[in-house]
Amino acid sequence: MGVAKKGLMPAAWLLLAAAAAPAQKINPVRWNLAMDPATAPPGIVIHARITASIDPGWHLYALSVPKPISATSVALAPNPAIEFVRIYQPPAHVAFDENFGFDVASYSGEQTFVLEVKLARSARPGPLELTAETRYQTCNNKMCLPPKRATAAATLTIDPRTRVAPLELPAGYTLFDANAPPPAGKTDSAPKPAAAAGEGLAAFILVAFGFGLAAIFTPCVFPMIPITVSYFLNRPTGSRARSVGDALLFCGGIVVLFSGLGLAATAILGPFGVVQLGSNIWVNAFVALVFLAFGLSLLGAFVITIPSSLLTRLDRASQGGGVLGTLLMGLTFSLTAFACVGPFVGTLLAASVSGGGAKPLAGMASFACGLATPFFFLALFPAYLKRMPRSGGWLERVKVVMGFLILAAMFKYLGSIDQVLQWNVLTRERFLAVWIVLTALAGLYLLGFVRLAGVKADEKVGLWRLLTGAAFLSVALSLLPGMFGARLGELDAYIPPPAGGGFSSSGSARAEPVAWIENDYRGALARARSENKLMLVSFSGYACTNCHWMKANMFTRPEIAAAMKEFVLVELYTDGTDKASSENQSLQNTKFSTIAIPYYAILDPDEKVVGSFPGLTRDAQEFLKFLHAPRP
Repeated sequence: MGVAKKGLMPAAWLLLAAAAAPAQKINPVRWNLAMDPATAPPGIVIHARITASIDPGWHLYALSVPKPISATSVALAPNPAIEFVRIYQPPAHVAFDENFGFDVASYSGEQTFVLEVKLARSARPGPLELTAETRYQTCNNKMCLPPKRATAAATLTIDPRTRVAPLELPAGYTLFDANAPPPAGKTDSAPKPAAAAGEGLAAFILVAFGFGLAAIFTPCVFPMIPITVSYFLNRPTGSRARSVGDALLFCGGIVVLFSGLGLAATAILGPFGVVQLGSNIWVNAFVALVFLAFGLSLLGAFVITIPSSLLTRLDRASQGGGVLGTLLMGLTFSLTAFACVGPFVGTLLAASVSGGGAKPLAGMASFACGLATPFFFLALFPAYLKRMPRSGGWLERVKVVMGFLILAAMFKYLGSIDQVLQWNVLTRERFLAVWIVLTALAGLYLLGFVRLAGVKADEKVGLWRLLTGAAFLSVALSLLPGMFGARLGELDAYIPPPAGGGFSSSGSARAEPVAWIENDYRGALARARSENKLMLVSFSGYACTNCHWMKANMFTRPEIAAAMKEFVLVELYTDGTDKASSENQSLQNTKFSTIAIPYYAILDPDEKVVGSFPGLTRDAQEFLKFLHAPRP
């Protein structure tokens, strides 16, 4: 199932492959249904042969593979003339799959599944239309297509006068449907996937939990740390049991509310719609307002409190209460975090929805638990910290510094709104100027040059304050080159791109940027035909951080830039509010059956897909291999 990425856990690669794997409009499998015999009397057993003709280089998975692999399923549509059906699968090729970490059974070439069909004695003479229904996923050594459904039809003639000899199964076939009555003289030798499925679910939940832990380092979630500390510091001091209860309630609110948001968004928008929330101007506006309020509050402008009348009612309802306030805090956290963790959640949901059942809920709950775990300890810590004698002004200084950082994070969301609406007000230079000022203010505050709460006029600057203040000033100075054309590495994912949207391979944002045609698919295609070149299509987003990272840090590598010169380059934005974005999204969804971004595809002048590459990669050789894909 594709090639595993270096350094990525097999189960994690499964999640990424299931959510972001390319889905070209090609069909490597053709299905056919044939009846053996074509004419039969009522009340006997016949064979329905469902044949899959698989293109060279592709494979599909056996019926008996465990979850989370998308197993093949074959069945006959319900028909009153059929009493029961038993499904037999041919011998499969079993090999260790590095992506999953265990042996996987798959099929390639031409394979026939045999269904033993018991005709009802009441079947009426004459033609009987039967339909085979299949669900399958095909993969090759580079990509996996999303699961598909297909049907095939055949006609069986019911004739009571016909005499049919007993049928024999081909050698090596095993019964798959364990719920069907076993045939006489035969035993069910098919593998039992239950244990393996349990192991697959456990691995899925573990990886989802790991994704939740990793999400704390996103720019939406990390600034919630001081907000959580500040909120719980303002809580009434209580017993140890109450502190633990408040922490559990807060984290429980995150788990329940975050899972509910994820499942609701999936039901309404689908898994890829969740990814698009990160570009939604209303979501970004809400997050920006929340960060503005909390940032100013931490700087001492005002104190965010729950009305005393409401607290009084909550006290009576829940032993001193704060229950509703804590739950609302969890809801605010969930909404604030959602914009940044959309790619995590979309990937997770896309991988879990195909599994059905409780898997989406289990995956989302596990993800939310991982996300909430650090905040459980953060919620506990202030309760004990508040009781400590002589805590000093250092905690006040932490709050003020984090206030500056939260205001800086707010501009990331304002920048997303500006880019999606294409106002071009918050340019790269202005954005960096704000970040430089806020970062420098944090450093100057720690050094005593800016007087806010926590810093006294006659207070001596300690060693750690001095070093931390110097570090903030160093960061501010390191951002200055970005205002004059230099790339800033990982930060470029969150900073507006330079004017024109291109970076050069020399590292300058303004010198000889890569020539992309923007939002003109037909124009780029016409140019590719006139120059007899292949076309590299980049489905991108104005507010897509991974897209920004690829443009700043992958496309500017000398070997990548050299390879891209061989293509006609077209960049299609899909997350704007204009007509072009809507058309680009429709094109991507129609041609590739996905709207996940970033997404890259190579097309020939006849619009035939030569290769595709989903998502972000930090492996230059992997992306270079895609660019050097075999030419038609």
